Amino acid sequence: MDTDIADDTARRVPTSGSAAVRALATEAVHAGRDDLAALGLHAPPIDLSTTYPSYDSRGEAARIDAFAADGTEPSGTPVYGRLGNPTVARFERAIARLEGTESAVAFASGMAALTAVLLVRSSVGLRHVVAVRPLYGCSDHLLTAGLLGSEVTWTDPAGIADALRPDTGLVLVESPANPTLAEVDLRAVAHDCGSVPLLADNTFATPVLQRPAESGARLVLHSATKYLGGHGDVLGGVVACDEEFARRLRQVRFATGGVLHPLAGYLLLRGLATLPVRVRAASATAAELARRLAADPRVARVHYPRLGGAMVAFEVRGDPHEVIAGVRLITPAVSLGSVDTLIQHPTSISHRLVAADDRRSCGVSDRLLRLSVGLEDVDDLWRDLERALGGDRGE
Repeated sequence: MDTDIADDTARRVPTSGSAAVRALATEAVHAGRDDLAALGLHAPPIDLSTTYPSYDSRGEAARIDAFAADGTEPSGTPVYGRLGNPTVARFERAIARLEGTESAVAFASGMAALTAVLLVRSSVGLRHVVAVRPLYGCSDHLLTAGLLGSEVTWTDPAGIADALRPDTGLVLVESPANPTLAEVDLRAVAHDCGSVPLLADNTFATPVLQRPAESGARLVLHSATKYLGGHGDVLGGVVACDEEFARRLRQVRFATGGVLHPLAGYLLLRGLATLPVRVRAASATAAELARRLAADPRVARVHYPRLGGAMVAFEVRGDPHEVIAGVRLITPAVSLGSVDTLIQHPTSISHRLVAADDRRSCGVSDRLLRLSVGLEDVDDLWRDLERALGGDRGE
């Protein structure tokens, strides 16, 4: 088991409008806040307005026409909350900077973001999706159930090129994957996609550990609820992409109403400031817990990505439900990426909607537990896990 942790200290990000580069940790603090000093502000403001006054109705009409034509963001004074919000826009600019894309479009949740991507592609007749399991269970269900009229072909990474069709609008992968932490070679996958956009779900890795756009992904998806927010108190989703695709996403967001609330945008922007620190600290603890779990005879198998990160999955020899019931410091709850450690049983919760045979075929066993490691002391977490594992250590 490889427990190396990716180090973001060498990752540099070109700053807007210049050849200068800054460390990702610096960008996490300053991106989206570039204009605050000129405004006489230090903390980003929260704009809760749903509508904005304008005495120039002809100008408003022109801006609405431009948006309807190609999704161009309205310039000048905001128009209406469903068209855009200044607080949310700060978060969008920041995540685009961190992911190294031209633009980003935020939504009310990660699922709303994925839904918007699928609608953009299906609107031009490209309803077929090629996807690699495992994915987050609700993403899997959305595709399999055809709720948006899409058709999915499931394949392994090596079969992507052969699975493409003339009506393929998207290739979808998640790396590291939820919940097995399986990894794919994003650069190789992007090559096999040809002209079909690759969407990489980067929720688990975050831009601290990888930036899929650098490997050829056109779209980078985050459930911002997780690490970007980082404190278990905000729902959101975001797609980082080129400006052309962002314009189409904004049109779908306006039409369907899946907007991110300004307070959520504020909390997400604030969460980004500590993202590198949180990911590095939690990853170090996760790597150590993975090492200890791998050495424990009550654990049959440990999954921990070569990339590193704060997620650990492990298969127990005993009853996984007893482990869930036995933790006291660790919180038994769905979701991940918070400052506190969470544990859940995927086949009972996050992947319950995925058919049992499909779960097993992609490595999601009934004895698998998924651990989202937080910022607690490693020894305190280990004592809680040891107690919850129970039984005879076989020593």
